[in-house]
Amino acid sequence: MTRNRQRVIAPVGPQNSAVIAPVEYNNFQGGFAASWELDVFGGIRRSVQAATADVTAAEENRRDVLVILLGDVGRVYAQLRGFQRRLEIANKNIKTQQDTLDLTSARAKAGLATELDVSRAAAQLESTKAVVPTLLSGIDVSIHRLSVLLGEEPGALRSELEKTSPIPSAGPEVDVGLPSDLLKRRPDIRRGEAQLAAATARIGEAKADLFPRFVLTGTAGRQATQLHDLTLGAGNYFLAGPGISLPLFTGGRIRSNIAVQTSRQREALISYQSAILNSLEEVENALVSYSQEQERRDRLNDGVAHSQLAVDLSTEQYKAGLVDFLSVLDAQRDLYANEDQLVQSQTSVTTNLVGLYRALGGGWNPGRTVATSKSTP
Repeated sequence: MTRNRQRVIAPVGPQNSAVIAPVEYNNFQGGFAASWELDVFGGIRRSVQAATADVTAAEENRRDVLVILLGDVGRVYAQLRGFQRRLEIANKNIKTQQDTLDLTSARAKAGLATELDVSRAAAQLESTKAVVPTLLSGIDVSIHRLSVLLGEEPGALRSELEKTSPIPSAGPEVDVGLPSDLLKRRPDIRRGEAQLAAATARIGEAKADLFPRFVLTGTAGRQATQLHDLTLGAGNYFLAGPGISLPLFTGGRIRSNIAVQTSRQREALISYQSAILNSLEEVENALVSYSQEQERRDRLNDGVAHSQLAVDLSTEQYKAGLVDFLSVLDAQRDLYANEDQLVQSQTSVTTNLVGLYRALGGGWNPGRTVATSKSTP
């Protein structure tokens, strides 16, 4: 309801001595107006379809970012535990090599070993110690990265993560599914599909501008000079009627807009096809990396067992004078290298599994047929 105060000019006084003076009165109005466009050629429907597809694309973009974030968290966490495990192995080998150096020094004083043996033992010890700062740096960097990924300051999670824990183990089987399942599971593919649907709908919306638009409008209400008179029926007013608009002089602009929307639709189609091909490639590569790294880990595990046996045998034979000290150093060096490579391989298996889950779209249906990790989809 609105209230309008108006001023009019009216004569005041006797007719022969009329004086013109302004007079104010109120005009109260209450009403409503409405219009309805007849969607004869589907322009509004296409606009709604395009807006709905844009919302879907935005939601899938959020899910894609979430998958990337969770994948980074899992990868960095596995790397952190790998650095910690490698540090444990380095410290263990440092202790073993220190014992070997002490034994060699004692034997050299007794005339059972040479200074060359002592120097070789000391050089190998210092070489192993030189790895420790790099591992400590990797641990600190991983903790800082995890804290930032979880929305905290770089050192906020140090008290929770600095304690050594095992590397997360990878299961023997992964639910790969079919290549067509990627269309349902990967957010970037669903986002590309929604963007393609939006671009297609906008072509129809642009084409609808070539045709006339029909609109029904209506207005109704009451007006009175006094507020209480609005309840009476004498001041009612209403207006209703159709309207039509024709694109008489905008045909060139409309056709240019149609061409633009068609080009955008082709671009969206190419992006959608590219997303599908890239996703298939990522899954294939992730499967190959994961399965081959598992085989490498198993072989390194056997290599560590043989290296440990070689260290034990060479040490006993050296004490008995059957082999020279170089055999002991070589065996210890091989043991440390194999143990370090084994931990790196275990870390890679876990990070490759995280990459595979990420390539698959971040999750799977546990009721689906399970395929082994060494097979291809």
